Amino acid sequence: MSPFSLDGKVAVVTGGYGVLGGSIASGLAAAGARVAILGRRRDPAERKVEALKNAGAHARVLIADVIDAAQLSAARDELLGEWGRIDILVNAAGGNVARARSDDRPVFDVPTDAFEEVIRLNLQGTVRPSMCFGEAMGRQRSGVILNISSMAADRAITGTMGYAIAKAGVDSFTRWMAVELARRYGEGVRVNAIAPGFFIADQNRAVLLNADGSFTTRALTIIAHTPMGRFGRPDELNAAVQYLCSDSASFVTGVVLPVDGGFSAFSGV
Repeated sequence: MSPFSLDGKVAVVTGGYGVLGGSIASGLAAAGARVAILGRRRDPAERKVEALKNAGAHARVLIADVIDAAQLSAARDELLGEWGRIDILVNAAGGNVARARSDDRPVFDVPTDAFEEVIRLNLQGTVRPSMCFGEAMGRQRSGVILNISSMAADRAITGTMGYAIAKAGVDSFTRWMAVELARRYGEGVRVNAIAPGFFIADQNRAVLLNADGSFTTRALTIIAHTPMGRFGRPDELNAAVQYLCSDSASFVTGVVLPVDGGFSAFSGV
C-alpha cells in the first residue's frame, strides 16, 4: 500500500469543480478516498462527480455556499448521515475578483464592495467550512483540514491587495487552528495548507493569456521570476495534498507548504 494511501477516508473538497480544486479532488479519489464535491453550482458539481464515478471513485455532490453557515451545516449533516464520518476537508474554493484588481488604476479606486467580496470568498470561504466540518472532526478526534494559500500571502504581487490580505489571513488561520485543534482534541486532528505558485486557472486566464493563447507581459514576468521557468500543472499539487492528508504526515500540522517551482525562494537577481 502507498504510504500516501487514503483508502477508507471521506474527503470534502470545496470548489471541487474548478481547475485546481477539480484536480485535487481527482487526486484524492485516485488515492482511495470517497470524495464529496461541495459548491454552489449544481451542474458543474454533478459533471465532476460523474467524471469521478466513471474513473471508479465513490463520489457525491454537496450543494452549499462556502460563506453560508446554515447551508454548510446542512451539507455536513447530510454527508454524515450517508457516509458516517468526515476525514478530510480541502478548502479549494476561492480566487481573485476582477473588480478588486488594481493593475491599471490606483488601489484607492478599488470599490469597497469588491474588496470585501474577495475577502469573504477567500478568507471567510475558508474559515466557515473549517468551523463547520472541523467540529465533526473534533468529535471524532481525527481529521485533516487542508487550506489553499498563495504566493500573494507572503510576497507583494501587484494588483491583488484584497486577495493577498485574504490569503495572509488563511496562513494565520491555518497556524492558529492547528494549535487549537491539536491542544483541544489531540494529535489526530491536523490543519495545514499548501501555497501554490502560478497556475493557469479560470479566474486568472485573461490576466495571463492573450486572445491568441500567447503569454501576456504579466505572465512572462511571472515565468522570469520562477526558477523552473514555467507555470505549474494542476496535477502537480496532488502529491503534496495527498501527503498532508495521509497518515504519513501524522506529525505535521500548522505548516504552509509552497508548491511553486521555486518562486518563493528567488530574489529575482
